[in-house]
Amino acid sequence: MMGAKASVRHVRLSPQKVRLVIDLIRGQRVDRALSILAFSQKKSAEVITKLVKSALANASQDSGVDVDTLRIQKAYVDQGPTMKRSRPRARGRASRIRKRSSHITVVLEES
Repeated sequence: MMGAKASVRHVRLSPQKVRLVIDLIRGQRVDRALSILAFSQKKSAEVITKLVKSALANASQDSGVDVDTLRIQKAYVDQGPTMKRSRPRARGRASRIRKRSSHITVVLEES
């Protein structure tokens, strides 16, 4: 079985911050991963929770898949487009502000 996949693109969180939470759940069973995410204080935990539930719903649509044995096989974060803004600085200069975004992907597999 290939596994159930779900992804979300253009999330307005930096990939570095999202990877901190993704690393916590990679390789875990789905029920354990959802409980880890429920108690996480990070902003990205809410987005990842929705994503894992979406992948779980995609897996339940596939016939012959036992959703109780699903495990997060792959979970990765890619960098999305960066919005560039400027901020006024001293002596008429401007500095660049980079507002980063992320593409998050979760793949579930039966264990």
